[in-house]
Amino acid sequence: MSDYPTPNVSHDLSGQVALVTGTTSGLGRRFAMVLAACGAKVAVTGRRAERLEELAKDIRDAGGVCEPIPFDITDYGQIPGVVDKAETALGTVNILINNAGIPDAQRAHKMSDDLVDSVFGTNLVGPWKLSCEVARRLIAAEKPGRMINISSVGGFRYDGNGAALYSVTKSAIVRMTEVLAVEWSRFHINVNAIAPGAFHSEMMDGMVSRMGDFSGNFPRGRICDPEQMDSTLLYFLSPASEAVTGTYVKIDDGQGAR
Repeated sequence: MSDYPTPNVSHDLSGQVALVTGTTSGLGRRFAMVLAACGAKVAVTGRRAERLEELAKDIRDAGGVCEPIPFDITDYGQIPGVVDKAETALGTVNILINNAGIPDAQRAHKMSDDLVDSVFGTNLVGPWKLSCEVARRLIAAEKPGRMINISSVGGFRYDGNGAALYSVTKSAIVRMTEVLAVEWSRFHINVNAIAPGAFHSEMMDGMVSRMGDFSGNFPRGRICDPEQMDSTLLYFLSPASEAVTGTYVKIDDGQGAR
């Protein structure tokens, strides 16, 4: 007989400290609010300081604990300082949500060097470096942790209409998830990924404004809402997923080819 409760699942994140990137809009904003509502103390980060303050106010008004930290993830020298600020204000970070991401929206041969560097930096290099910084501290403190990387179904499918580098980086985020899970499993740091389809966000809504409403091409004729990812996010942070590491879950509402 095991000592696990029945059922072995909980959404109570009391005592946990989360750092979430890209929280100034869309999915990241929702992730931060959900974690705070479940009891985690949350460091919210992003480039737009005024948006961070608005989010922090909303979380605090709802009874949550939050620390806004302006942060450009492509400025790698900021990373140790950002984690320092989060830990000074809230405690050791044991949940990391790598959500920050940007599209390229151009064909590969037309992309400028600056855009290439920005997409790689935001979508892949920054998350890699931040993950390693958080992991080093958890390992030194001999504490377990959970990391969730936000990929995309675009990492598994490319139709040739632009955003080729976005597809490359989001595919690489899944592989990053797999290899870091192997490296850090002995330290009880679980690393998993979520690959969303078309969900309302600042990025997605910008695409709709440029291209028109393409949701009619989807089987259910809709673009999903961030709230529909809550259960997957919380599953990866629940005791129920303690043995789950190095995997990803697609949430695409049946939109993508199988």
